[in-house]
Amino acid sequence: MAEFSIIDTYFNRPSYSSVDLGVGDDSALLTPPPQQQLVICADTLVAGRHFPIDTDPHAIGWKSVAVNLSDIAAMGAKPQSILLALSLPQIDHHWLKGFSQGLYDCCDQFGVSLIGGDTTQSPHLTLSVTALGWVDIGKAVPRSGAQAGDLICVSGTVGDAAFGLKYPDHALKKRLDYPTPRCELGQALKGLAHSMIDVSDGLAQDLGHILKASHVGADLHLDQLPLSPALQALPNQQKWQLALAGGDDYELCFTIPSPALDELKARHCDTPITVIGVVKETQQLDFYHHQQPQELELQGYQHFAKTTN
Repeated sequence: MAEFSIIDTYFNRPSYSSVDLGVGDDSALLTPPPQQQLVICADTLVAGRHFPIDTDPHAIGWKSVAVNLSDIAAMGAKPQSILLALSLPQIDHHWLKGFSQGLYDCCDQFGVSLIGGDTTQSPHLTLSVTALGWVDIGKAVPRSGAQAGDLICVSGTVGDAAFGLKYPDHALKKRLDYPTPRCELGQALKGLAHSMIDVSDGLAQDLGHILKASHVGADLHLDQLPLSPALQALPNQQKWQLALAGGDDYELCFTIPSPALDELKARHCDTPITVIGVVKETQQLDFYHHQQPQELELQGYQHFAKTTN
């Protein structure tokens, strides 16, 4: 089966959202909505590095879209479409059927269209998704806007994906395979949050990106971390490591003034939101447990770190 036959069989479906020209031409055509800015991001997943080799292809398809929609959500934007670059060691129709179904299931749930991309042969399974979205001009939420006195908040629960990777027979493995991009929450935070990021490489590391970009620090309260019961049952050091450095949660971490948080809760109540700390002027991240300082050595995900087999 040739490249174009693969595209026609598995990746050529009618567009879900407004697209002028989609799959099948050299490039896609989109007309920007009035008074909107384009938000664009890309993410690459490599088999054996970003997901176990034996991961269900449906889950791979879902996650390849979800992690990019999470980046769009972290800007306060509405996702619109994706591009897919897929490198395959060989043509496996069972895998392609499951992968494409997972990809489209995620697209359909969040109103997103696949509008183009590329397919090629490669020794290693690699997939790259580029996501596009729209946000009102001047309303995108950057990492760099955190202010002293802001509350630090996180959506959902953290550490579940890392727990699922460590204990693959546990129900939390689904949180690793099928992350939920917080698209509605991201849009609700537009105009309210001062800064925002999605939690992909670990809460502590990603919060650190906000603090560095904003030239501020933070006090983080470990006893306020939103944890699933499975994590709560672990010793403190173990659960803190998973929750703060495990990564792959794709929750939203944001800073927001207290009055705006009250407005957010009135505007959006579907996603649990937990206050876990406060931004301060001193440029360092300090941890506390029941008001007592804690010394932690944490390491978020590093793409070029050496791994052992």
